[in-house]
Amino acid sequence: MKKLKSIALVSFLHVFLFISTPALGLLPDFTDLAEENSSSVVNVAVVKKVKEKEESNRARPNKDQDEFFERFRDMFPQQPRKRAPQRTGGSGFIISSDGFIVTNNHVVEDADTIKVTLSNDEVYDAEVIGLDPRMDLALLKIDSKQEFPFVKFGNSKESRVGEWVVAIGNPFGLGGTVTAGIISALGRDIRSGPYDRFIQTDAPINKGNSGGPLFNMDGEVIGVNTMIYSQSGGSVGIGFSIPSELVVPVIEQLKDYGETRRGWLGVMIQNVTEELAKDMDLEEARGALIQKVAENGPADKAGIEEGDVIISYNKEDINDMRDLTTKVANTDIGKNIKIKVIRFGKIIDLKVKIGRLEGNESSLESKPSGNIKKILGLGLSDLTDDFKRENRIPQSLKGVAVLEVDEESEAFSKKITKGSVIVSLTHQRISGNVTLQSTVKAKDSNQVYELLMERKKAGDERILLRVWRPELGLVSLVALSFDLEKSN
Repeated sequence: MKKLKSIALVSFLHVFLFISTPALGLLPDFTDLAEENSSSVVNVAVVKKVKEKEESNRARPNKDQDEFFERFRDMFPQQPRKRAPQRTGGSGFIISSDGFIVTNNHVVEDADTIKVTLSNDEVYDAEVIGLDPRMDLALLKIDSKQEFPFVKFGNSKESRVGEWVVAIGNPFGLGGTVTAGIISALGRDIRSGPYDRFIQTDAPINKGNSGGPLFNMDGEVIGVNTMIYSQSGGSVGIGFSIPSELVVPVIEQLKDYGETRRGWLGVMIQNVTEELAKDMDLEEARGALIQKVAENGPADKAGIEEGDVIISYNKEDINDMRDLTTKVANTDIGKNIKIKVIRFGKIIDLKVKIGRLEGNESSLESKPSGNIKKILGLGLSDLTDDFKRENRIPQSLKGVAVLEVDEESEAFSKKITKGSVIVSLTHQRISGNVTLQSTVKAKDSNQVYELLMERKKAGDERILLRVWRPELGLVSLVALSFDLEKSN
């Protein structure tokens, strides 16, 4: 019996090893990749000066002692309190033998001095060649008589979800650190800017990895690590990298001009939802819907109109607004582009000469009306994209913008501030002998103002508002009383 058990155990181990060995052989070997590319990854150390702040060296415990301190003020003059320079850092990587380095804009922005440390501990002073806050990219330069080791960009368009990737950087200032994982998602929009198409990876990325490279298994840089999703500040397996297809054009422009020169169409756009597609009799929900056209801008001159849906740009399909935004930004200024739009169910071919974005950003800003509707101490206006960006309001949030708040109002005392959004209103209505509660979604400022006036004239004592507050970042319920409202 014991002999049979031994035979069975040997057979089981043999089968396990037979099955497991090929599986283990499929696991990637990162040693060559790490050895060949780590010397091109650098530590970026930044010093930012902090403005001196005048502070009293002595505290005043209470009002009774104010007179005493005032009497002897000249004997104990206040001295400026110097604060230590702020020291921050991140990662970067060398892209040419003559010392050009790519990193994040947020790593070096407002820096007084930048020191770059190579893997062999050599330290260099770095010069900022150009910054791009929109894409969060920066190009630096270091000089030496010797040539630097460098890495090359790969094509992120060829990347696939599930493939292995390697991140190299300086997490928590520890020096060259190699981590590995897979691509978790592509084209991720996290609403951090107009060109979001991040590579999401579970390769551990932590504080200090910002600006470092994300490699594919061929040792090519397919992304620049820029941020993580975390409530603790450490890696939870959700990191984001700017794809090389977006990085390369920006870096080339920063290298050639010291600034970005993005294409500009001169339109405000939105995605075509399933509901919009039905309303507009479109066959499918795709393309970029034109909300507004800048006067005398490229689109206006080309004959593009509000309500048009752009479905093709330079013979490439447009699936959503991000497609169009990215393609326009990467188009050479002055280039003539063929565009297809759907207008009242018909496909129309147009040609547009692309302008330059920089300097034209304000041409499409939505300015609030001079007649701000005021009630309950609140100045109301329609919720625009510009207002959302200025106040960091989620793009998905709908409602009415609060532009002003009377400091003597109940709304102010209940911490409704400028930048808040009224999401809905709840009031009571009488139906026969029954009192019902009715909730109305806030669609525009006129609707909200008229509803509040209606309820005030009806004799309501108070009204409930669901309000998104910028300081909290969430929606809460606030009750305001009509009888406490002060006349403006």
